[in-house]
Amino acid sequence: MSEPVDQRTTTMTRGRTFLFAVAGGAAVGNLYWAQPLLDFIAGDLRASTADAGWLVTATQIGYAVGILLVVPLGDVVDRRRLVPLVLLCSAVALVACALAPSFPALLAAITLLGLTTVSGQVLVPLAGDLADDDSRGRVVGTVVSGILTGILVSRTLAGLVAEVAGWRAVYLLAAVVAVVFAAVLRRAIPSLPPKTRLRYPALIASVGAVVRRERLVRWTLALGATQFAAFTMFWTALTFLLSAPPFSYPVAVIGLVGLVGLAGALAAQRAGRLHDRGWSLPATGAGWVLALAAFAVAGFGRHSIVAVLVAVLLLDIALQGVGIFNQTRLFAVSAEARSRLNTAYVTGNFLGGAVGSAAAAVLWSHGGWVAVTVAGAVLSAFALAVWALGRRGALVPRAG
Repeated sequence: MSEPVDQRTTTMTRGRTFLFAVAGGAAVGNLYWAQPLLDFIAGDLRASTADAGWLVTATQIGYAVGILLVVPLGDVVDRRRLVPLVLLCSAVALVACALAPSFPALLAAITLLGLTTVSGQVLVPLAGDLADDDSRGRVVGTVVSGILTGILVSRTLAGLVAEVAGWRAVYLLAAVVAVVFAAVLRRAIPSLPPKTRLRYPALIASVGAVVRRERLVRWTLALGATQFAAFTMFWTALTFLLSAPPFSYPVAVIGLVGLVGLAGALAAQRAGRLHDRGWSLPATGAGWVLALAAFAVAGFGRHSIVAVLVAVLLLDIALQGVGIFNQTRLFAVSAEARSRLNTAYVTGNFLGGAVGSAAAAVLWSHGGWVAVTVAGAVLSAFALAVWALGRRGALVPRAG
């Protein structure tokens, strides 16, 4: 029998919201340590730049599988136990990355890291459960913004730490952080009864069932996958651009470019408030228009760091805002299935991200930065068309 729920401990306070945002950002940052270090790692492990690009792809594929297999458990088990356990598993994978003796070993370890570093996506629907209806957009927006900030800050930290102590130290430091957050969250997360009771096979199958049942979910998944494909393609190719002439920046400088995107993440945090005010759909369209403009600006960045930095800022405001609108709309579909809805959404996102990072390597090899920015503009135009078709029907939540 479940313990009685103390309502005083099951609200989303400012302190808990901040903790979830920071912990989620620290967790998802594990997926991106390698991104600014691809040339550095390739040189150390005697791999080609093209091979190194597969580190990002493998991490995202592992993450998508982890989201599919682990995150749905948030609807049927006590998340006070689930989140710390997942964090400890990711700490083990991080140590394996740090100790990898060869490129194939690192590829295997980093895939395992993707599989186990899903605690942030358990925290997001938990935040939605603990928030009240009037503040859910703000709370979820803050936590998701923390996760997105973690993506950007991880690149900066990876470059700085690797410059001083080597790339292996990045993973060892991240393992220590994961263990610390496991202990802190074990105390901070309230113990809640399961929202539903399903055996594991039925639980996983129910993820597909909710996607088939809800048209809004399917259309939002298409927008989310496109958003993350564009986002990951841009950032993966940006590492290649800044490592090559005429820039030839060291890894520490490449990592610092992430700080410009951080400004975009802070601006995108306001997206949750727009959702609470009923502006989610029109703001989504505006976000895709801004993304299209960002890729146009990026096209002039082959020889201009100013154009690159402006594009980074615009793209991060646009795509991170769109992501928050997508997620908060999904959470309104079913209170009982938020973890499974988040599973479907993030799995689709990171499959899109895996395609985006793989496409970045191929496009860079065949057409350089221009090919990457044209592909990004095409993806943005596609998403804008999906939004335009769905804004009066498929993307509108059903009444009641």
